Amino acid sequence: MAWRTDRRGVLLGLGASALVLGGMSAPARASGVLDVVATTGMIADVARRIGGDAVTVKALMGPGVDPHAYRQTRSDIVALARADLVLWNGLYLEAQMEDFMADLAGRTRVVPVAEAMPSDLRIAHDDYADRKDPHIWMDPALWRYAIEATRDAMVAAAPEHAEAFKANTAEYLTEVSTLADYATGVLSSVPESARVLITAHDAFNYFGRAYGYEVVGIQGISTESEAGLARMGELVDMLVERRIGAVFVESSVSDRSVKALIEGAAARGHEVRIGGELFSDAMGAPGTYEGTYIGMIDHNATLIASALGGDAPLRGLNGRLSAGS
Repeated sequence: MAWRTDRRGVLLGLGASALVLGGMSAPARASGVLDVVATTGMIADVARRIGGDAVTVKALMGPGVDPHAYRQTRSDIVALARADLVLWNGLYLEAQMEDFMADLAGRTRVVPVAEAMPSDLRIAHDDYADRKDPHIWMDPALWRYAIEATRDAMVAAAPEHAEAFKANTAEYLTEVSTLADYATGVLSSVPESARVLITAHDAFNYFGRAYGYEVVGIQGISTESEAGLARMGELVDMLVERRIGAVFVESSVSDRSVKALIEGAAARGHEVRIGGELFSDAMGAPGTYEGTYIGMIDHNATLIASALGGDAPLRGLNGRLSAGS
């Protein structure tokens, strides 16, 4: 199915989705393995950790995929309609899928796990007055709400596995707490004057609030926004005047705007380097440490601390755990 980005194309795409859904009915779940479909890799990773052998989990969006712009394919629609449980972030992360998810929710169990976070903890959206920043996984203490919401949704969908789901969740939350403690420690080793994180888009606001970093995204919270010439000029001024030496690219966002910043600073006699590639809206490759939620955040915290002058261990939290410390 071809999905176009103009308004007429969106309407056609939604119509096609409705036609596919209209010809399908939600299956009655047989006892045994729970069939879960998750939008992002982060949510899928949580579902796998909680579910263990009692679930099968399909992630719609793999490494390098931008959830802000993602549209469901025909195969996605079929998988979603047949699932026992659908897990998505919500908070306008999967912006192009919202209408489809609302329609799907009338046919099967659909849970926006990030919306379990209390409203008073949400950060305002830069681009939409009635929306909130959806990137809550950047703060492990907040991601706990999504983990618990996933557990509750899975228990409701497969109560015969409730005790295993609860035990697995408790074990996983202990690991996430260890991750949060590590991130706090390593990121606090960066000199306060250097705690400025400049990235392609504003995916790190919860990170900044949690760890005391000034976060600057070239684009807004959504990758659909574009940085204008005035915005780029302001950021170049910032780099030069504050002598910021490192900026970061993201695995799921084009590095074009970051490179333009570096070139702008160079034209004014200030050298800025790329501090490394961060995982923002997607995790690393399947089967790798960075292809897990814990590995993703460990990678980010360790890389940021190292690039900005902190005392970061060579292999991050993973290295410490491997060494038994």
